[in-house]
Formats: sequence, C-alpha cells, structure tokens
Amino acid sequence: MNPRNAVPIKSSPVMKVAALIIIFAGAYIARSIITPVLLALFISIICVQPITWLEKKRIPRWLALIVVAMGLVLVFFGFTILIGGTLSFFLSSVTKYESLLVGIFNSIIQFLNDHGLNIPKEKLSEIIQSAKIFEFTSGALKELLKLIGNALLIFLVILFMLMEFSSFTVKAKAVLGLSNQSISYLSTITRNTRHYLVIKTLVCLTNGVLIYIALLIIGVDYPLLWATVAGLMNYIPNIGSIFATIPAVLFALIQLGVGGAAWTLGSFVIIHNVLGNFIEPKLLGRGMGLSALVVLLSLLFWGYILGPVGMFLSVPFTMTIKIIMEQSEKTRWIAILLGTPDEAKIYLQHKKRWKN
Repeated sequence: MNPRNAVPIKSSPVMKVAALIIIFAGAYIARSIITPVLLALFISIICVQPITWLEKKRIPRWLALIVVAMGLVLVFFGFTILIGGTLSFFLSSVTKYESLLVGIFNSIIQFLNDHGLNIPKEKLSEIIQSAKIFEFTSGALKELLKLIGNALLIFLVILFMLMEFSSFTVKAKAVLGLSNQSISYLSTITRNTRHYLVIKTLVCLTNGVLIYIALLIIGVDYPLLWATVAGLMNYIPNIGSIFATIPAVLFALIQLGVGGAAWTLGSFVIIHNVLGNFIEPKLLGRGMGLSALVVLLSLLFWGYILGPVGMFLSVPFTMTIKIIMEQSEKTRWIAILLGTPDEAKIYLQHKKRWKN
C-alpha cells in the first residue's frame, strides 16, 4: 500500500464514528454518575439568570448566590413534602381503590360472559392482589427516596457550578486558545438552552396548575399527584403528555366511572393542546430550530442512553450539538439535517448569493 494514499487517522470518518460509539457507550455505562451532573448543569444555566439580575441591582455576588440557593432549597423541600404527603394518603386508601377496581373488572367479565365468552371470575384474584399493589407503591416510594438522595447531590453540584460559572469562558479561552468571535457560540448555546428551559418550565408549571384545578372540579382524588405527574411529563416532547394522561384517566375510571374518566380525558386533551400547540410555540418563537422528526428521534436516543433525564433534556442536548456543528463548514451538513426545512431554504439562498 502506498503511504501517500493512506488516510490520516485524524481525518478518518471510520475513526470518528468509532470514537462517537465509544463515547456514547461510556455514557450509557456511567449514566448513574453522568445524569446528576448534566441535570445540575442545566439547572445552573437557569439559575445564572436570577443571579445576574440580582447583581445588576447592586447586590453582591455571594449574597445573590445565597438567595438563589435558598430558593432552590425551598422549592425542593416544598415539592418533597407535597408529593410525600400525597403518596402517604394514597397508600392509606389502597384497599378502597382495590375494591373499586375489582368491581369494574367484575362488570367487564360479566358483560363479556353475557355475550358468549366464558371467563372464570377466579382469575380476577390472580390479577388483582393487595400484595402486588403494595409492592408497586413501595417501589414508587423507593424511587422517590432515590430521587431525594440524588437531589442532594445535584444541589451541591449546582452550588459549585454557580460559584465557578463566571470563570468558564475565561478557562475555555485559556485551554483552547479561542478568540472572542470563535467562542461566541458557547454564549449562543447557553442563551438558547436557558430560553428553552425557562419557557418550558413556565409551560409545565401552568399545565400542572390547570390540570390540578380541572381535577379538583371533576372530583378526582389526589389531584396534586396527577397534576405533578402531568407537569413533569410535559418536559418530555411529543409523548410526555400521553404518559401523563393515561394513569389519571384510569384512576378517574376506577373512582368516578366512565363519566368521570371522560371529563378527565377531555380536560387533559384540551389543556395539553392549547398549551402545546398555541401558547408554547408563541413563547418559544422559532423554537430550537429542530425538525419534529429529529425531536422524536433525539427523545428516543437520549432516553436510551441516559434514561428519564435524557428524555427531559433531549431537546437541549440536540440543540447544543446542532449549534456546534454549525461552526464548521465540514460539519454544517449535520446541522442542516437536524434543523427545519425553513433553515435549509435560507442556507440555500445564502449559498446562491455566495456563488454569485
């Protein structure tokens, strides 16, 4: 083989793909360590804004940091107390809802038997058991305790990140030797990520409040629990609202029957559609410049690599990759594939002008 015709290792596409596979495989293996750090990073990006605002009001940085940190602590403990109390009440009423569930299943089996099917009711006891219900709820409590434990670690990481945030740009310039112009895309990433997360948080909070009011009016028990689930699931694009709707509707069916389930389903559909299709797009403007297909694929990909946290942060992750790919002519085609058709048309128009 002629050495002149050999492809250098640094420019070999195969080596680059292999490196990416190794990186993603390592992230999948170490996601229990990586996900708290990534979640802390994105939360700290949101928290930088109020710290900067307080500094503009001539409040010392150390005091602004303390104020924001105390706000995070209050939000964390308030959320823990509310959800913990709701779960405790739910556990105390499990047997009540178990009997209602048995009644619904008996009605369904009786209806099917009246229409020619022969389903023994003895199988119902194999499906619905108190032990299984308590096992499921205890598992949910364990997940909540795990979340609380991770939240303490996340809070510490956020605190130290906020203390070091102002020096990140200077350190990046010193390490990478970048100019102000070439490093400006880092500010773009931070600004776009903060904009997306702030708007998304406000929309999710509004969604949870409206769901809570609707369930309170309908009479569904534990409206705070279902509203919290709806608000958190709304962070997941496209399919999060579906995951939030199904358990609430099933619970309303158990408690209130078909009418209550129908009202609950209608409330979820109306609230999710109004916020998701009208309010949120107007607040986000052109959004993150990602196509709908890319948003769905990134949701599946990052969810597989990093679990639930990856699903929550799939849009910021992909948006960051898109902005980085835009900085080089060699990788701009990746950014075009990730972007919207309108952005591709704009790029073609600019390309024609450059040729002319």
